[in-house]
Amino acid sequence: MITDGHSPFVSTEWLADHLRDPAIRILDASYFVPGGIDPAIEQYRTGHIPNAIFFNVNTVADTKKAKEHAFPDAATFAAEIGKLGIENRHHVVVYDHIGGCIAAARVWFMFRAFGHTSVSVLAGGRLKWISEGRALTTEVPQFSPASFNARPATSTVTKETVLAASLNGAIQILDARSKGRFEGTESEPRPGLRSGHIPQSRSLPFTSLFDAKTHLWKTPEQIAALFDEAGINLDSPLITTCGSGISACTVALGAYMAGKSDTLIYDGSWVEWGADTNLPIEVGSAKPGS
Repeated sequence: MITDGHSPFVSTEWLADHLRDPAIRILDASYFVPGGIDPAIEQYRTGHIPNAIFFNVNTVADTKKAKEHAFPDAATFAAEIGKLGIENRHHVVVYDHIGGCIAAARVWFMFRAFGHTSVSVLAGGRLKWISEGRALTTEVPQFSPASFNARPATSTVTKETVLAASLNGAIQILDARSKGRFEGTESEPRPGLRSGHIPQSRSLPFTSLFDAKTHLWKTPEQIAALFDEAGINLDSPLITTCGSGISACTVALGAYMAGKSDTLIYDGSWVEWGADTNLPIEVGSAKPGS
């Protein structure tokens, strides 16, 4: 059901055969929730897939904003990616410690947003790689700085756009957080945030898109059914949101697998919406027909 000819995944077998391919760049994009970037950096230092570069989602970002890993502009993204030794000719393979379900999907989304479609997520991620007895290393690859060109991204939206969509229903809003956080029955992991969800939004926890044991993604058909069950029409405009803009990209990847390649993300997500008392919230389950 992929619509633009670019498969979002590569297998561990494929990557094992291409570890030293000069046309490939491998990125470890791990990020822990809770925990953030520090435990991910430590994990990389203690062992990562050979030839992988660590992708710090907090530095490949708009660091002028208060929110961590705020979506950067094209110039910032191009400069930071060039520092990693990545050129536009490279096929980028991204993985994380969970299986490509959170941070790897965020990086996949970012590359595509800036016009680089030769990017794939490692199916099963670091966990599958280790479970198959494949080697990790502490050696950090050294690539010369490169030139990377990025086009302006149009794939993110502001709280003003989300508020308008919430009021007029012109764009669907889909929340990737857990059901408890969506309904307001579960405390937010970040202090100072209200509980609940954006009015008129629907709920599709990102964890429902993959197998809990293997961390492998479900089939495109299964994922399309989950969107349908959530009340989302994939033929209509869609904004995804989450806690801080990361797992929203997981749901965007799921939508891509189901045939939708133009999903927008609300990068501010709940860290912005839940903190702003001027913005409306709802609690409880999604309203029928909303």
